Amino acid sequence: MIRSWLKGGGIAAVLLVLGTAPQAVSRPLRVMSLDQCADQFVLALRPDADIRLSPRADDADAYMRNAAKGHRRIRPTLEAAVKFKPDVVVRYWGGDGPLLRRLEEAGVTVATIEDSRDFDNIRSNIRNLSVALDVADRGEAMIAEMDGTLAKAAGVGQGRRATYMTASGFTAGRDTLIDSILRAAGYRNASGGTGYQPIGLEALVMGPPLIFVRGFFEQMLMDWRGTGRHPVLRPMMARGKVLDLPASTLTCPGWFAADAALKLAEGS
Repeated sequence: MIRSWLKGGGIAAVLLVLGTAPQAVSRPLRVMSLDQCADQFVLALRPDADIRLSPRADDADAYMRNAAKGHRRIRPTLEAAVKFKPDVVVRYWGGDGPLLRRLEEAGVTVATIEDSRDFDNIRSNIRNLSVALDVADRGEAMIAEMDGTLAKAAGVGQGRRATYMTASGFTAGRDTLIDSILRAAGYRNASGGTGYQPIGLEALVMGPPLIFVRGFFEQMLMDWRGTGRHPVLRPMMARGKVLDLPASTLTCPGWFAADAALKLAEGS
């Protein structure tokens, strides 16, 4: 096993194996994705590269799941990296510390998707990743498309109060991407506080929002007994307005967050 070999002093050899091929050898860029969020960006920005995706690339909540078909999957391990010899590794949360250190020591470009609270953060991520993947023009085109989608959604909610809620019973206050999605569609976030937090069932009963914005509810086997599915909320939702956001637009701080905003606008 590679771990045993490393203990025996094989780190230098790993660095040699991971090293990039000589420039004289012409081959496609090799890109390794370490998690589902990274899969989305890699598939959108470098479908022409030699790609290895994470095991969750085609899950139901993956935005680019259809594009993932036909691409090989590998686990985010040092063994997999040694075998594949990537030029660029893309990650959001995937990969442990030792793996990332070995990659960087070997001169492999590690591009990290930073967490995003607003669309400016997403634009920055797109630009950074597209440069790392050597397709800056595609990044700018992606940003332009996202901004066009946001323009279609802008102001449609007309300042009405909306409460975001997951099936597990969480909501999103200020300084979250969900808050930015609501505001992008012209809604006012009825959730108080900052960040993601458990939703108060009693507060909802005492002061129900004008609009429920539900996330991850189409995943029926997930949190089927969560607060968001509590029986007391069903008649409230039946009387009010309910807008559902696909999980695929929420699992990752990607350009498709604009699609979530447009979805809210179209359902208003």
